[in-house]
Amino acid sequence: MIRDAEYIKSLRYLKDEPEQYPKVLLLGRSNVGKSSFINALTNRKDLARVSKTPGKTLLLNYFLIDHKYYIVDAPGYGYAKRSKSMKDDFVMMLEEFIMSAPQLSLVAILMDFKVGPTKDDLETLSFIRSLRKEVLVILTKTDKVPVTHQARQMKNIRSILPTDLFMIEISNTTKRNLHKVEEIFDALSKEEDHEA
Repeated sequence: MIRDAEYIKSLRYLKDEPEQYPKVLLLGRSNVGKSSFINALTNRKDLARVSKTPGKTLLLNYFLIDHKYYIVDAPGYGYAKRSKSMKDDFVMMLEEFIMSAPQLSLVAILMDFKVGPTKDDLETLSFIRSLRKEVLVILTKTDKVPVTHQARQMKNIRSILPTDLFMIEISNTTKRNLHKVEEIFDALSKEEDHEA
């Protein structure tokens, strides 16, 4: 169980990074529920602010979890009102972070369970995998799909995504499987400690 979680800072460039800890990079579409996920995972109501105007900022938000690791929340992708230059800046920022950030343990991509993987999700996933990084797909909003339809929806999603991907279905509302995500994140921080 996460006992301590705090927002540390927002930054654009790696040279401005805070004290080093293992990192989990959090990606997802602008309305997939990343802020709600961070709040639900850490049992904080407003640790991560839920923006009413998604996709506005191009900053990486650092949240320190139990003084063990960071969750680094990236800007939401796929926001239609972004200019092309903003989208290019986003890709460059992401690539620099993924290729150069010390102690990047995992890239977690949040996808909407009800909607299924979108074109933006698939492009982002392909981009991350091309950089040879470990990926976890977190399927959000399972509570939005009737229980009787969930197995079929999961089968549909599995048919679209690469078969070797590790996926976990969650709900920020009911807290379904959040403990499993926490265990995965926590284990990564322990692996980093062991390697160090």
